[in-house]
Amino acid sequence: MYVRHLQVTDFRSWEHADLVFEPGVSVLVGRNGQGKTNLVEALGYVATLGSHRVATDAPLIRHGASRAVVRTAVVNEGRELLVELEITPGKANRARINRGPVPRPRDVLGILRTVLFAPEDLALVRGDPGERRRLLDELLTTRAPRYAGVRSDYERVLKQRGALLKSVRASRNADISTLDVWDGHLARHGAELLAARLDLVADIAPHVAAAYAEVAPESRPARIAYRSSLGEAFPEAHDREVLEDALLAELHRVRGQEIERGVCLVGPHRDDLDLALGDLPAKGYASHGESWSFALALRLGGYELLRVEGAEPVLVLDDVFAELDRGRRRQLAKVAAGAEQVLITAAVAEDVPEELDGLRFDVRDGEVRRV
Repeated sequence: MYVRHLQVTDFRSWEHADLVFEPGVSVLVGRNGQGKTNLVEALGYVATLGSHRVATDAPLIRHGASRAVVRTAVVNEGRELLVELEITPGKANRARINRGPVPRPRDVLGILRTVLFAPEDLALVRGDPGERRRLLDELLTTRAPRYAGVRSDYERVLKQRGALLKSVRASRNADISTLDVWDGHLARHGAELLAARLDLVADIAPHVAAAYAEVAPESRPARIAYRSSLGEAFPEAHDREVLEDALLAELHRVRGQEIERGVCLVGPHRDDLDLALGDLPAKGYASHGESWSFALALRLGGYELLRVEGAEPVLVLDDVFAELDRGRRRQLAKVAAGAEQVLITAAVAEDVPEELDGLRFDVRDGEVRRV
């Protein structure tokens, strides 16, 4: 899989940009603030319908514009598809495939698959659980796009059930009978999402461990494990029906606490991915270099999992070589050199290892020039 063409209009700082890529390595070089990250962010948006930098769409629209448009031509196994996304904050976004409209933007998921490593990824190790849940869910959707719908259904139920809990908390005489209905919805959708996450973690864990051993061979071994909000009620069997029953039982058990606090206390939205080095948690114990290595291993583990499953993604390395020491640069370059396509951004060309020779683009003063 590779991106042949990218065109953006009123996306971030770009009034217009047009780039033609080839398989192999492409490097976008430009000083900070010139907009090179905005271009790979646009590709990431096509792949995930989200940004790795912001939580909402509004910052993606160029100042003074009402909408942004991203068009990209993706080649996969000799077949080219054109994906167009129109991003309009406050309104429903629109999508087209080969210029034909599709019912929902998420129908484009799976056409472009990317794995992106960026400076923000340090939060995967040092940040809150939401960062790690997003990592899992984005990889899950990349692996199987139908889970975008599962996530959407779960988040909708979670929002409505949370609103009901708040209203019950505010009124002591409120009717709580409808909570049983919402408990059922939450358990059903939550079990499907939870089962998929558990399968994903089981599959990716050896790839993460192997990637960490390569980039930090002198460090302790890395391990990842899924931590469920079910706690001691977490069942040994991980099939969807068993998980649904466990979630439903735990929701009934903590109902009083949920009403008292007005929040949902059980479900995938409260889960975490535990990261450990040896016998110690990475968060709070890993050095700066070890934290970078773990973040890199998580991304490379995801890349390798998708690759061995037959859907090699585009590897995007956003301004990361400047953050890595020589050994980690060398190991990352080794992986990147074998990718069908790798897109790299860098402030100066010297930050990019020599073995990653390929197309070069100069990004400055609102223009992108191939050099």
